Amino acid sequence: MKHFFNRRETIVTEALDGLLRTIGSGDLARLDGYPEIKVVLRADWDKSRVAVVSGGGAGHEPSHAGFVGKGMLTAAVSGEIFASPSVEAVLAAIRAVTGPAGCLLIVKNYTGDRLNFGLAAEKARAEGFAVEMVIVADDIALPDIVQPRGVAGTLFVHKISGHLSEAGQDLASVAAAARAAAKDIISLGMSLSSCSIPGQPHEDRFGADDGELGLGIHGEPGVERIAVQSADRLVAVMAERLAARLDPKAAYALLINNLGSVPPLEMSVVANAVLASPLARTVKLAIGPGPLMTALNMNGFSLSLIKLDAARETALLAPVGPHAWMPAKPVVEPTVVPMAKAAGQNAAYEASQDAATRHLIVTVCERLISLEATLNGLDAKAGDGDTGSTVATGARSILERLDTLPLADPPATLGAMGDILSSSMGGSSGVLLSIFFTAAAQALDGGTDVPKALLAGLERMTFYGGAKAGDRTMVDALEPALKALDGKGLEEAAVAGRRGAEATATMEKAKAGRSAYVGAKLQGVADPGAHAVAEVFAAAAALYAAA
Repeated sequence: MKHFFNRRETIVTEALDGLLRTIGSGDLARLDGYPEIKVVLRADWDKSRVAVVSGGGAGHEPSHAGFVGKGMLTAAVSGEIFASPSVEAVLAAIRAVTGPAGCLLIVKNYTGDRLNFGLAAEKARAEGFAVEMVIVADDIALPDIVQPRGVAGTLFVHKISGHLSEAGQDLASVAAAARAAAKDIISLGMSLSSCSIPGQPHEDRFGADDGELGLGIHGEPGVERIAVQSADRLVAVMAERLAARLDPKAAYALLINNLGSVPPLEMSVVANAVLASPLARTVKLAIGPGPLMTALNMNGFSLSLIKLDAARETALLAPVGPHAWMPAKPVVEPTVVPMAKAAGQNAAYEASQDAATRHLIVTVCERLISLEATLNGLDAKAGDGDTGSTVATGARSILERLDTLPLADPPATLGAMGDILSSSMGGSSGVLLSIFFTAAAQALDGGTDVPKALLAGLERMTFYGGAKAGDRTMVDALEPALKALDGKGLEEAAVAGRRGAEATATMEKAKAGRSAYVGAKLQGVADPGAHAVAEVFAAAAALYAAA
């Protein structure tokens, strides 16, 4: 795996300074103790309130330093990647932010964190500080383990404790609320890959078709392997195990956490699957989806739930300073607004029949569908390999709606085809052809003949699309074909279109369209759009020649 870093020894301190340089305010600072002491703290902290301190190994960003700020953590102590911070670092944080009100340490349930934070707490007490510690053990992946791991559910405790501290509650009250919250949190993770550590060799233990359920936030193996399948099914497995731990009569807050490298698109799919599952019946508030407690670049996510009462709900909904925190939101169904109906001549079409028009449309569409693999093959050499599929999708959409088209009304037919392609074909090709047919329909409705109407459509298409003859696009076949059609007839149009398409194979560089972004020379490869246009005119010419 490849990573962006300078030296493994400085990656954490450089990352923390990067956070401080980009946070956009003077509210945060760090202790002068690099590289051994890595503590980010509130520069505006009022020691008359209970300090809330947490931390752990780096690699979980934005946890923990990203949650330092008003309403959340007072300070965060960082170790090296996946390594607990030292006793001295924790003690330095306690000394820096603790006043007469005392300090609460929030610790994830890992041996190193428990020992180092625990010893620091004992030393701080010996120095006269009032210190309490709460341990979070929210992971339910291993049901029979005596000491469950602390994972992303820890963030609920950060938020609740920070809110109570900000409100001025005393140490005993804050600690009691934190301990009670920790007991009411459950979490479960799922991943399709392990994570890789910068500067260390990486070998992914996952197969091509499997993932793991219940793996840890340091890349520890999961409780079981699970086959890669649809998001709905993967979420259903997790939801079933989580639901078994919930009180069906209670309301919960749900935290949807990206473990590192799941794209936002897929995280939204996960969120939709969770909130459409039976688990959602108990979910009142949602936090995320987003990266909150990551595991470097792990391609996975976790779900955490906390049982709500009035005080916890108020705490979770309260605004905070840290930008990394994603505000809790009430769970609602998507609002659907009716689409406005089109005005004017294209507002509605009455279906009608014309045998010749129907035969032409069927012939052309079937030819394009038959070329799907051929056009995809051409596009794979010049683009992203989907021109054939895109064109075939448009052709199938027209055939599926053939019985609804106003075939006896040529302008209306062209307009209807433009509407169909704009919504079903996708990509720039669908839009360009929609412009072509829509403009041609308007020209034909204005009294011009079919060849000149199609040329008017071409003019509008090239105006908006920016391509012209010689740019190695469909225009190289469409323009000569339409010019030949206007005066010389369909057979000559087919010949001109074929010559135009073949000419694109002699052009080394595309000047428009997606092929323009391909650096390699394209000589010898015909443009797939131009080839499709040539085939359309060839099919039409053959149809009328046979008639």
